[in-house]
Amino acid sequence: MKKSLPMLGFATALAAILFALTFCGPKKKFWDRMTGTGLSLGGLSLATQPELRRTKIGLKEIILGLGSAAALYGIFHAGDRISRQIVPNGGRQIEDIYALKRIRPKKELMMRLGFIIGPAEEFFWRGFLQDGLMKKFGRVWGSLMAIAAYGGVHIASGNFMLVGAATVAGAFWGGLYALGFPLGALIVSHIAWDNIIFLIAPTTKLEEEK
Repeated sequence: MKKSLPMLGFATALAAILFALTFCGPKKKFWDRMTGTGLSLGGLSLATQPELRRTKIGLKEIILGLGSAAALYGIFHAGDRISRQIVPNGGRQIEDIYALKRIRPKKELMMRLGFIIGPAEEFFWRGFLQDGLMKKFGRVWGSLMAIAAYGGVHIASGNFMLVGAATVAGAFWGGLYALGFPLGALIVSHIAWDNIIFLIAPTTKLEEEK
């Protein structure tokens, strides 16, 4: 299905609504809502864009994905230290993000991030939205618009550090996609980075983990 401007606008508005509902509901059900958002946006992308269902993930995509995830992890490690010094209450906001992993068991979150949330975000934000915007407005402006939308939907969280982190990650993956990075590699990158930064080797530890 061709991605018209009204369709792209509708999809962006839908994403904004779903993310607002995800962040504003009861915290104990956060991961259920986040999973539902992933299923909705990923499902929309796969249902309307048959080519996305043929996304390949082979050895090349795995190597590129893991390498780019490692690079982004390094960027966030440096950013964590800097943000704590220059952003008022930055450390507290970072810890609030990591506190979300207390809600559900670690293995369950790895499954959710690996099989639903990570892939769905790449299918929607890069494969569907950014691809459509680049075709309408050109590679540079289309990418910038998609990156802004990805960061913007996180404003509903009320967490400045999360908005900044999402924008940086979105710019990283969006930039790679604009340069021709395979979508399959971005899916691997997103899954690996989500699990490493959030569950395996976070940039900060909560008090009970120290």
